[in-house]
Amino acid sequence: MSLPQIRPTNAIEWTNRHDTFTQPIDNLFDLINGNTGNGFDDYNAMTEAIQSLLAKAIAENITIRALGGGWSFSNVAAAEGWILNTKMLNMIFPIRKAQSVSPNYTGTPNDLLFAQCGNSIQELNNWLKQNKRSLKTSGASNGQTIVGCFSTGTHGSAIDTGSVQDFIVGIHIITGPDTHIWLERGSYPVVSDLFLEKFKTNRVADDELFNAALVSFGSFGFIHGVMIETEPIYLLECYRKKIPIDDTFKHIMETLDFSNANFIPNGNERPFHFQAVIDQYKLSGGAYATIMYKRSYTDNYQPPVDDFNKAGPGDDMAAVVGIITDIVPALTHLLVSKLVKTSYTLYEGDMGTSGEIFRNNNIRGRLLSTAIGIPLDRVWEVNNLLIKLNKTSGPFSGIFSYRYVKKSSATLAFTRFAPTCILELDGTESATTRNFYAAVWNELEARNIPYTFHWGKIHNLDEPKTRKMYGAGMDEWIKQRNKILAPETMKIFNTQSLKDCGLDKILPALRPF
Repeated sequence: MSLPQIRPTNAIEWTNRHDTFTQPIDNLFDLINGNTGNGFDDYNAMTEAIQSLLAKAIAENITIRALGGGWSFSNVAAAEGWILNTKMLNMIFPIRKAQSVSPNYTGTPNDLLFAQCGNSIQELNNWLKQNKRSLKTSGASNGQTIVGCFSTGTHGSAIDTGSVQDFIVGIHIITGPDTHIWLERGSYPVVSDLFLEKFKTNRVADDELFNAALVSFGSFGFIHGVMIETEPIYLLECYRKKIPIDDTFKHIMETLDFSNANFIPNGNERPFHFQAVIDQYKLSGGAYATIMYKRSYTDNYQPPVDDFNKAGPGDDMAAVVGIITDIVPALTHLLVSKLVKTSYTLYEGDMGTSGEIFRNNNIRGRLLSTAIGIPLDRVWEVNNLLIKLNKTSGPFSGIFSYRYVKKSSATLAFTRFAPTCILELDGTESATTRNFYAAVWNELEARNIPYTFHWGKIHNLDEPKTRKMYGAGMDEWIKQRNKILAPETMKIFNTQSLKDCGLDKILPALRPF
């Protein structure tokens, strides 16, 4: 039997998984659950331990931030003071009984899974498969923690489904030394009073607050646990094809209308997942299209076999360009095209669960990645400007990738267009890559093309840019943050990244609870 531990490592700096920045810190703490034999008691004891740590941070005026998988390329989740390693906080609480669910919940108890914050996507996928369930969608990788994943707006390319935050239906947030709440939408009740009693917390049912808290990169307090809405297990039938860059392809890129897409494997059936990749150095060779269909689950299939030297069915372009080192620009186009040809291989009819298809957790090479949300009707204009900029501001040692996702209801979700096309520019870590990014961002501004940035990827956000992208949504997010946190608690969660974006504002007292 053991009690919860918050163990200092005495580290004075922290580097993210992709090695794009190193953050000086005051300390890094490992958070470790107790083991009394009662999961509810252990969870609640960790809540109290975290509250005590928040009290100490307030008293010592030290910034604090929870750390997940360290997957973000940007410093959006980094703190200058204390970083709390949550990866060992990985308890799972299945919802088995109707008594734990609100009588007004429209689903069933089996649809719900309560997960502690440090669970990785891989851990959740493994548990769900054993229980014949599945996440509704995920990103291309599975190394992120669930909270880090949705708090930065991680997405896949499930064109009609949404992003990871869109299947979160309840959040347990530690909001101060003496407070913690269960947050859910008033319009979508999920848990019962009995559930709240087990975790010794109080319900706040507020749509606006919930939507703001979803994508908040660890700044709304310490998110200790989340309620995930799952679905029955399914298979993905996967294809990667080479197709000509013609008017039909361009039409799909700008409309997601597949009615005349004679290249797709199953006639006019609308795909579950669609992604396009364009090799700017071999335009005459056509584009790559990754197409997936949702199928009923059966045990009669063979999941894809890992090949470290080739991109799997669910891999994004980071998995492909990651093996490139920082090479001389004159060789870039030769290496990129060769790499795409040998590593981004075609396949027909591969089958697997969501967790088996989107399972990459390897970091290959030193990468940079920026991901830009754009409206559907500007996609081809943006593609053309990228080709032009590659000649004048490149060569870019990467490739152009386009994924698509439904608009999110989260206040600061970067997937704010209906639907959003996500342009991903994954390239090698080099000054040339950074200069190319800057040229792309400047050209988007010059052409007045609406765009947003993935919070966890490389960006150049400041307060004016954030306001231009989110408008009144930025004010709403700040207002909701002031509702949930007292000023002294807000200060310890105000990191430099938050200040840079102008999201650290403390308003006159608004707290209704």
